[in-house]
Amino acid sequence: MSDPLWSYSTESGHLAGTDLTGWRVEAADGHIGKVDKHSDEVDDSYLVVDTGVWIFGKEVLIPASTVTRVDLEEQVLHLALSKEQVKDSPEFVSDKHLADRQYREEIGQYYRPNWPFSGGMGPI
Repeated sequence: MSDPLWSYSTESGHLAGTDLTGWRVEAADGHIGKVDKHSDEVDDSYLVVDTGVWIFGKEVLIPASTVTRVDLEEQVLHLALSKEQVKDSPEFVSDKHLADRQYREEIGQYYRPNWPFSGGMGPI
């Protein structure tokens, strides 16, 4: 069974294959950073957002389901998360993310209490 937490909603306007690297990321209450890495894989879609100096250079892994709107013209991604939710999210650790499914589940547990996100798909 697929986990919709790691998928873009059809309402977001995301187009598979679009290179999002460098795009601005806006939380529900303001700018939080830019996309450093991303994945469009089925059931494994995510953003790695570099928050820059806003929270001391922390990178965060954000499930694709949190993306509420993709502005292709302005190259901006809008999230259903607040700045505080992003700030409090677990730090992205590349080695763990790429190799450890338990780490992915821990990331998912952080976001699931807020499920479904406004504008997201909701559970299937």
